[in-house]
Amino acid sequence: MADPVKTGLLLINLGTPDATDYWSMRRYLKQFLSDKRVIEASGPIWWLIFNGIILTKRPKSSGRAYDLIWNRDRDESPLRTITRAQSDRLSAALADHGNLVIDWAMRYGTPSIEQKISELANQGCARILVFPLYPQYSSATTGTAMDCVFDALKKLRNQPTLRSIAPYYDHSAYINTLAASIQAHHAQLAWQPEVTIASLHGLPVDFITKGDPYQQHCETTVSLLRNALGMKEWQLLLTYQSRSGRTVWLTPDTEETLVNLAKDGIKKVTLLAPGFSADCVETLEELNIRAVKKFTQAGGTHCSVIPCLNDSTPSIAMLDQIVRENLQGW
Repeated sequence: MADPVKTGLLLINLGTPDATDYWSMRRYLKQFLSDKRVIEASGPIWWLIFNGIILTKRPKSSGRAYDLIWNRDRDESPLRTITRAQSDRLSAALADHGNLVIDWAMRYGTPSIEQKISELANQGCARILVFPLYPQYSSATTGTAMDCVFDALKKLRNQPTLRSIAPYYDHSAYINTLAASIQAHHAQLAWQPEVTIASLHGLPVDFITKGDPYQQHCETTVSLLRNALGMKEWQLLLTYQSRSGRTVWLTPDTEETLVNLAKDGIKKVTLLAPGFSADCVETLEELNIRAVKKFTQAGGTHCSVIPCLNDSTPSIAMLDQIVRENLQGW
């Protein structure tokens, strides 16, 4: 009797440096910022800026940010720790789905997508379901992750059959799980937030004008979240974080919004980052440290950041549901 067909499930997240020192950060940033899906600039002037300025200065500042949130016990970034835990817990949840091999990879850094696609194929996975862990689609996240998957398949003589999970920005399980996490966090606070901010990662406006659906996906997520929570628009604001460079980015900016709220007399706010499936430098350092500091310096008194869904039991149940829906017929 022939062996049952194995199916691989590959979780993909953005990426992580291997350490916080200058050269580790430089290697990571060079791979990340050399991706034309992320930065479309090119030519000799950009080459000079990139190699002479960005890759000289940014590894130091980024390394300091990562150092503040580094997982000392495992000597790795929280994103690596959490993504591994998501994979492990999802493996346990899907144990009843026979011949399913679950693994995880990073678009930038290690373990690489190419490595994990090859390993799944070598384990006999004739089918692979790819799950980019970005709820909202952007060419700079899901797009480049799938590019890397296809590039990996080019190197295989015996290619597995491929499926990919669509962006889940409007999936009812995702919205309901997010809403429940907000309610649970608010319930354990000793104070009542006046405003909650949903901070999504920023994107240059030029990406949107060229056809990237990211902004629409973000707006849909937050609108559905307001409905699920029974909140008005002013109670749950949509902002964008992490802008850099001189290009025009999506607005309103998260830190500027926090400062303006404090100046307008809003003293108590909560923040969440619904575009991230796992806590990372953008949430643990940029929001938990920098954004909170901006708000309190401007006059705010209470600011709490709601953790990402991470590998919580509700999160794993949500991911399990989405995976099972996409495994139908396999």
